[in-house]
Amino acid sequence: MSDLFGTAVLAAFGLVVGSFLNVCIHRLPRRESLAWPASHCPQCNRTLSWYENIPVASWMALQGKCRTCGASIGITYPIIELVTAAVFGAGYWVEGPTVLLAVRLLFACAMIVLFVIDLRHRILPNVITVPGLAAGLAFSFFLPPGWLASILGALLGGGLLFAIAEAYYRLRGVEGLGMGDVKMLAMIGAFLGWQLALVTLVLASFSGSLLGVGLIASGRGRAQSALPFGTFLAVGALIAAFWGDAMLSWYISLYP
Repeated sequence: MSDLFGTAVLAAFGLVVGSFLNVCIHRLPRRESLAWPASHCPQCNRTLSWYENIPVASWMALQGKCRTCGASIGITYPIIELVTAAVFGAGYWVEGPTVLLAVRLLFACAMIVLFVIDLRHRILPNVITVPGLAAGLAFSFFLPPGWLASILGALLGGGLLFAIAEAYYRLRGVEGLGMGDVKMLAMIGAFLGWQLALVTLVLASFSGSLLGVGLIASGRGRAQSALPFGTFLAVGALIAAFWGDAMLSWYISLYP
């Protein structure tokens, strides 16, 4: 019962955090302040009342439209809030009330923001990846994966993707991966360690390949179509953060 209660509390808190992540997702690509101005309609610029900022409930009550000008409010807003709530609840269920949980949830928030920004704008802001890399290294001196695994994770994650990007450019003459992807995987490695950074890369590559093949098969894409790899890295990193150790143990058990 205590686990269920804690999960519910963290999920509710995740809804609130998800509302803030929506602000980050909207403003960071535009290089706008996260603190000012207050939440407002991007069409008519009216400042939103407190009851228009209740996660999910306000969107449903307003039927996805601004109360003043009737401009559409995208369904991605409540989806991001619900996803954040699910991640917070799942995180508590896996980690329990620990300091590591707080760090993992901070990491998860960064991944959610990077997922959507890369999907929408094909960019991975330095304002998240660079401080995130530093934070991951700093936390590792006190928490898992430990400072050595964290440093190796940052070097291996960033270095491996950089090598792949450089080789692709020299062979094909076009950029296949951006430096944003390199810095993002370095950040992931700093938070999760080198082993889970590799798990993340495998998951991201596999899911990206599946989607790419699906798009080509359906006629919606070509072999040369660019996919936002940071989006796949974010999904892989979220899975690795909470279930990567169990996945590694299962994989190793296949080879007694």
